[in-house]
Formats: sequence, C-alpha cells, structure tokens
Amino acid sequence: MVLLGFFGGYEILIIAAVVLLLFGGKKVPELMRGMGKGIREFKDATSMDEVKKEVDGIRSEMHDASSEIHKTDNQSNKSSRPKPK
Repeated sequence: MVLLGFFGGYEILIIAAVVLLLFGGKKVPELMRGMGKGIREFKDATSMDEVKKEVDGIRSEMHDASSEIHKTDNQSNKSSRPKPK
C-alpha cells in the first residue's frame, strides 16, 4: 500500500466526499463491494500457491501422456519386429 503513503487525512476525506457526490450514497457500497471482489480475485490469481498447483497439474498430465506414448511405442515396436527364422 505504497500509494496510501502519499495521501494524508485531508486528502482521503476530499476523495471520499468527491466519490460520494459523484456516485451517491446508494451506489458507494456497491462500488466498494465490487472493488473488494476485484482485489480479492486479483490476489487469488497472482498467489504463488495457485500457480504452483497449476504447474504441478500440467507436469502430471505431461508425464502421463509421455508414459502412454512410450507404452504405445514399445507395443508397436514389438509387433513390427521381423520374426527370427
């Protein structure tokens, strides 16, 4: 919250008054609720735990696909070998 370091008490009051005048008393709670949801979603999307889970899931899928390819390749090599005479 580096941005709040630039604002003092009077500046925050002036901004709050301007927001209240522009949007009205009924719209301000909706506006704040929407901002809170947006910030929460942003934090969730950028958390390292979520990214790590997604990377681990992709890694697991790639490993499974690689194993399946090797198994299929080994089976096709066995069936295509010429029989010894």
